[in-house]
Amino acid sequence: MDRRLTNRNGETEAHARLKQSALIWAQKQCYSACALEVTLPRCRYRADVAAYRTSGKQSGVTAIFECKQAMVDLRRDNGCASTTTRRLEKVHQRRQTLEKNLRVHYPALRVADSLFAEFDSHNFAAIDHRGYKQVVRQMQALQNRLFDCTKFETLIRYRCANLFFLVLPNELFREPEIPIGWGALVESNGELIVARKPIWHETTAEAQLLFLHRIAAAGTRVLNRALDITFEKIATARCRS
Repeated sequence: MDRRLTNRNGETEAHARLKQSALIWAQKQCYSACALEVTLPRCRYRADVAAYRTSGKQSGVTAIFECKQAMVDLRRDNGCASTTTRRLEKVHQRRQTLEKNLRVHYPALRVADSLFAEFDSHNFAAIDHRGYKQVVRQMQALQNRLFDCTKFETLIRYRCANLFFLVLPNELFREPEIPIGWGALVESNGELIVARKPIWHETTAEAQLLFLHRIAAAGTRVLNRALDITFEKIATARCRS
């Protein structure tokens, strides 16, 4: 029942519940500015929950919460770019070797599509070579993993916030699988408890201000939807002013 879809975006009840719990936990920790689905500065990702709190004379504290309801979701974003890159380089070398040999043994695969023969392409798919097809599939999978499955590592590398938390159901928590630098908030009796503390990451005052602006923008979008304020209404008001 927890995995039943609850909105047009395909979000499940379990994921929505984790986001709500993270929002409550953040405010209990004195994060006074919070929002859901916040587009992060300096990267293409969105945070499930982003939060900001003041910190005395310092510029403040920023935090990102990522909610994962299933192990496949957790592992998908927990890729290591350096490891994947090394594997991709090896597979790429294997592909180059195969293509070199196939050009020798199957000269008919050459496609005369350039002015110079050395730049002609080859239709390797025409012979349905099992080893070559396997290498191509491996390259595609590794490229997808490199570009789409390193979210946790990327957020830390870009210093998107000071603190990073994974929000998980209790049965999903396995400390060795929590990404380096991230903390873990685990559901227990309807509340979140800190199962692992996060590592502090320094950011600039400018980055924190931009982070706070993104929270405000996300909150404004929610308010506009609640009050049925559309882009057309805003554009009309601008023209009248």
